[in-house]
Amino acid sequence: MKAVILAGGFGSRLSEETTVRPKPMVEIGGMPMLWHIMKGLGHHGIEEFVICLGYKGDFIKQWFANYFLMTSDVTLDLANRSMEVHDSRTEPWKVTLLETGPTTLTGGRLKRAMRHIGGDEPILMTYGDGVADVDVRALRAFHDEQGTLATVTAVQPPGRWGALDVHGHRVEHFREKPKGDGTWTNGGFFILDPKVESYIEGDDTTFEAEPLRQLAHEGQLAPYLHEGYWQVMDTLKEKHDLQAAWDSGRPPWVTWEQ
Repeated sequence: MKAVILAGGFGSRLSEETTVRPKPMVEIGGMPMLWHIMKGLGHHGIEEFVICLGYKGDFIKQWFANYFLMTSDVTLDLANRSMEVHDSRTEPWKVTLLETGPTTLTGGRLKRAMRHIGGDEPILMTYGDGVADVDVRALRAFHDEQGTLATVTAVQPPGRWGALDVHGHRVEHFREKPKGDGTWTNGGFFILDPKVESYIEGDDTTFEAEPLRQLAHEGQLAPYLHEGYWQVMDTLKEKHDLQAAWDSGRPPWVTWEQ
């Protein structure tokens, strides 16, 4: 199974970092968020990636162009303009860096990527700003069992407000920031049949709007309930929280070392 990662947004809510780099390249533990996502997917056997570029896409291209060199022992023969690789610690990834335009919306980026991939096999699609300990193999198995065109990982993020159970003029129960504030939300890890492309009109389509609404209306969107770890990096605080988790030595999204 191949993975499509949407990595072209502006990341305006993390402007402290994204004025100089795209959000997926903001570092946690010295490595870009994008690397953490790919390592997690690679742990479940995904080795082919299509990364949809937009805002500051050249930054991502430069990083991947240098990554192999920086993780290898090499001899550079400057006189003969040759390089001999002795040992490499680079992951066995095949990465396609696809220019999808700075203003293209999520559906448009996905549509371009799916046309580039081809084939009949479902793909995994996710965003370049969130990590989780989702069991991708179990997610794929669930998708196959449901027989739908699309499966979305549903999560309950940390609550933001306390919840009151009110009956008449009394609060009968108080819950301090219940997980998910009592709801499930889009966790950003999808399994998609190639036919989903037909639900996307073009570059101006937001995938999370009409395509997902139409799939849900037709009974073609299944929810995979994930109750484990999940965290996006939308704000500087969330970036600091992720870094603190990394510094603890037990980052909960790092499944590849287990």
